Amino acid sequence: MGMRQEVLFKIKSVELDKINLPRKVSSYFGENTFSTEVMRKHISKATFAAFKTWMSEGKTITLKQANEIADAMKKWAMAKGATYYTHWFQPMTGLTAEKHDSFISFSGPGKVIEKFSGNKLIQGEPDASSFPSGGIRATFEARGYTAWDPSSPAFIIESALGKTLCIPTIFISYHGEALDKKLPLLRSDEALNKSAVGLLKLFGHKDIKKVFSTCGPEQEYFLIDKNYYNLRQDLIMAGRTLVGAPSPKGQQLEDQYFGTIKERVVNFMFEVAEEAYKLGIPIMTRHNEVAPHQYEFAPIFEESNLAADHNQLLMELMKKVALRHGMVCLLHEKPFAGINGSGKHLNWSLADDKGNNLLNPGETPESNLQFLAVLAAVLRAVYLHADLLRSSVALAGNEHRLGANEAPPAIISVFLGAQLTAVLSMLEKGVKARVSKRDIIDLGIARLPRFNKDSTDRNRTSPFAFTGSKFEFRAVGSSQNISTPIAIINTIIAESLDYVAGEIKKVTSTGKDFNSAVLKVISQVIKETKDICFEGNNYTQDWVREAKKRGLGNVAATYKALEALTEEKNIKLFERYKVFSREELIARYHIWIHMYNLTLEIEANTLIEMVNASIVPAGYKYEKLLARTLHELMALKKGAGLRLEGVVLKDKKDHLAEVVKKIYYVRRNTNAMAALLEHAKKLIDEKRAALYFKELKPLMEHVRKHVDQLECVVSDNAWDLPKYREMLFIK
Repeated sequence: MGMRQEVLFKIKSVELDKINLPRKVSSYFGENTFSTEVMRKHISKATFAAFKTWMSEGKTITLKQANEIADAMKKWAMAKGATYYTHWFQPMTGLTAEKHDSFISFSGPGKVIEKFSGNKLIQGEPDASSFPSGGIRATFEARGYTAWDPSSPAFIIESALGKTLCIPTIFISYHGEALDKKLPLLRSDEALNKSAVGLLKLFGHKDIKKVFSTCGPEQEYFLIDKNYYNLRQDLIMAGRTLVGAPSPKGQQLEDQYFGTIKERVVNFMFEVAEEAYKLGIPIMTRHNEVAPHQYEFAPIFEESNLAADHNQLLMELMKKVALRHGMVCLLHEKPFAGINGSGKHLNWSLADDKGNNLLNPGETPESNLQFLAVLAAVLRAVYLHADLLRSSVALAGNEHRLGANEAPPAIISVFLGAQLTAVLSMLEKGVKARVSKRDIIDLGIARLPRFNKDSTDRNRTSPFAFTGSKFEFRAVGSSQNISTPIAIINTIIAESLDYVAGEIKKVTSTGKDFNSAVLKVISQVIKETKDICFEGNNYTQDWVREAKKRGLGNVAATYKALEALTEEKNIKLFERYKVFSREELIARYHIWIHMYNLTLEIEANTLIEMVNASIVPAGYKYEKLLARTLHELMALKKGAGLRLEGVVLKDKKDHLAEVVKKIYYVRRNTNAMAALLEHAKKLIDEKRAALYFKELKPLMEHVRKHVDQLECVVSDNAWDLPKYREMLFIK
């Protein structure tokens, strides 16, 4: 019996203690967060009022008030059993980082007390030298600073032997440049707020003080039994299978999607949800996804900064909880070839401080007009800055997923649905018509059609689809930190909101009444941006050809997509809105190109090792078996007079020759891969990335093709790598 078969017989569900009376979620939701409500109970009214003013108007609290909040936070955390605190931040790796410090301070020889000051709350100093900086930080400048982000509540992370207070922070270099994902997102929200409030004032909303983006990222993921995971070097090193023949049964019957969730998996989901609720993460939905062993969590909408933090926390929770259940959570965009991969559908919208959704069409013609102005700004933003949207989802894992008839292609377009498309067409042409039997308001200068609440069906093939009161950016990868895509969406839409507001002012200055001016601007934007709108199936080759005619980009390669960050027009845009400086953008370009190269190198070197240490030896073993069998048959035929027809021996010879040939191709392409990696060491990052995309990836696919063919013929007992048909159908 081979190692793989031994593991197969050992796999079983983890035994769990049954919970007879689960607590109501409302009784413990957010119990591990130092929320605004918790803070209010632990500090003075004056300090709390100052904190609220800081949040709403940006007037910074005093050091004395910071000390009071810090002391309250310490007492709250220690009462819950926390002994350490950490400034929790998100470096440009896309992951999260922590440096833990104890609350203790020396009070005398051999004596300590627990202490936590406002200075320690507001600022920390982790070593920045080991985090990617893209040239922002000189080699000898090791300092980096973390600064408290009070808009995201502190929280407690529990482990088996203790608890840690985590304080969400930004992370900057010694000279103040953003070294993280969070700070640009916070800056983009400031820019969006200013632009959106300016537009709303034109529509008479003088009382609106704040507008912010909201998000609800749907998180897809795979689960795999830990025993299988430990036998797959590729899953351990790269997060995806680099070889693996398709299972006879995959997703073709669609019996996984939204079907009954297996008990082992639903137990995992229950524990994830409980841990998430303690941290105030509002998970709303859980279900099976399309591919075998693929699932999804979806939250309720939150302010974007909080949604980004919560998504990072959720991914970490999923990985930790899976291990407790004897499974591993895979967040790679394409862990298994031949079946659907995982994305993170980023639902994005706009809300004001009065609780209004600016992308809700509303019930009255007047609100329709405002909605259409905001919609026009979104269309213009995507039309002018599709390159930036594409760059925001550019990473090695997404190259496998985008355009694979399971996710949107690398072509950025907008889907609006039949009803909205009809309305925009009328506005563009200036004609009056009816939208539907239920929407019978005539299209006049001041009167617009009423929209249904869900004015469109969902188009799952579109990268940027309007889905009733929000846009769904479906091109985000499942492993991604969503802060960068949100920051880019916020910024480009802020710029277009300013443009629309400016154009309305220009037209009204010529004497036109406000409603006529708004309609004129909307009509003009619709005409200019119509090429970005597509209502059909984005998966088809017809759309690829049509998009090319329209002049829309189709950038498959990560390294090419990232070039948008270095274009002068984009640098000026981000500098104008103070989201990224020139240095910060160029740094991100270099960091993400470098990370792309490292990812491909890890994958290629892992594949080389697997081929040489596991796959080829298994092939040789089977090759030897075939050769010995053939030799013995021929000896028996010659020496013992065994009667064998020529076709029988020919079949044996052909099969042996086929196996020998496959092993040869595996080795030949593997050797070519190793030579290419050696040559690439001499190249700068940009040229290396191009070489990897154009030559290394095809070589890896050639290796995979022949390895997968070998897997289908080599003796099952000799093949130690767990197979798709085993990994994808959990017990």
